[in-house]
Parts: sequence; C-alpha cells; structure tokens
Amino acid sequence: MNSPRSDHPKSPLPERARTVRDTHPEAERVQIELFRRAGPEKRLALALSLSASAVEMARNAIRRLHPGLSEEEVKLKFVEVHYGKELADRMRAALKRGRP
Repeated sequence: MNSPRSDHPKSPLPERARTVRDTHPEAERVQIELFRRAGPEKRLALALSLSASAVEMARNAIRRLHPGLSEEEVKLKFVEVHYGKELADRMRAALKRGRP
C-alpha cells in the first residue's frame, strides 16, 4: 500500500493533516483505506457530506460569536469570512433590491 508521507509512525498522514486527535491511529488507517477503496460516487458523496459539515460548523461558530444575527446575516457573515467583505456587501445590496 502506497501511503502519503508520514511524520508519525502510526499514521499515514503528515502532521499538518492530523489536527484532530480523537481517532486512534489504527482506526484512522482503516478509515483512510476504506476511502481509497470507495468508488467515485461514494467518494463524491463523502466529499459533499464533509463539505456540508464544514460549512455548518463554520456557521455555528458565527452564531456563537454573534448570537443576535438572523439566519440571513449568519449566511452573509459566512460569505464575508470565507470569500471577502466586498462579495458579502454586494450580496447584501442585491438582497435589499429584492434579487438573490
């Protein structure tokens, strides 16, 4: 099995990719092997699911930091943080004009 470079003898991932320490190295190895064996449709489904989870975690962080924001403003703050204030401001202006 060809695995990515490892900075740790028990993990196939480099140190910078292993920021969460709640998975046992053997379980991590098995999980990575299952990802590798998955077909394209399953890998795409997993990627989309992970992406949706990451977006939701980021929005939850915004909600914790700014508890008074509406859901629309949470989404706009997400855009501001991840894509820039200019885009978020343009989206706010478009929403005020009644266009998505």
